[in-house]
Amino acid sequence: MSVYKAINAVQADLAKTGIVKDRRNAQQGYNFRGIDDVYNALAPLLAKHGLCILPRILSRDSQERQTAKGGTLFYVAVEAEFDFVCAEDGSKHVVRTFGEAMDSGDKATNKAMSAAYKYAAFQAFAIPTEADNDADSSTHEVAARAPKHRPIGEDPLGQLPADEQESIRDLAMEVVALVRDKTPNKAVECLHAAQLEPEQKIALWSLLDAPTRSAIKTAEKAPQLETA
Repeated sequence: MSVYKAINAVQADLAKTGIVKDRRNAQQGYNFRGIDDVYNALAPLLAKHGLCILPRILSRDSQERQTAKGGTLFYVAVEAEFDFVCAEDGSKHVVRTFGEAMDSGDKATNKAMSAAYKYAAFQAFAIPTEADNDADSSTHEVAARAPKHRPIGEDPLGQLPADEQESIRDLAMEVVALVRDKTPNKAVECLHAAQLEPEQKIALWSLLDAPTRSAIKTAEKAPQLETA
């Protein structure tokens, strides 16, 4: 079907340029890719290769939560499907994903929908960070420790300010990707460079699956080789 040719063509173009992490999280000290970066990179390529991405929200869950400082946050989770449709013959492929977000005002749903779209695009097109695929230019000496266990039922990510949560999710996805690429040492370096506060570490740790956690712990304990 032509839809897969169109998807592959978009992948090929993105593989050359990637999407640079040029948005800076000053609090946590690392860069990330926002939804606007994804739109700006994809829009001309979708038009060029005759591919449409049509969203469909399957479900939405909204909850009201309290911040550590006593404020109110609105937590929204959406389940979404995206039809990747070829304009040439109408053939399509469906991608299903989830999005979560919190906001103190009326933007939690918008943020959740944006997160769902962003991660659907990352996974469908295998979008690299940059053209050189985030090659590391320095090595850090790591002295990390596993976060303490949190009380049952507590949502560690929900305890963070709304503006930090997307950055934590992006960092978690990057760490998982590095571990799956069999480069857990780079994942450890990435965590060290982020200089997370204890509560941020706990939130990040809660987003990682058991194999990723195990790989990171092993890499932390491994001896570090000095290079000349």
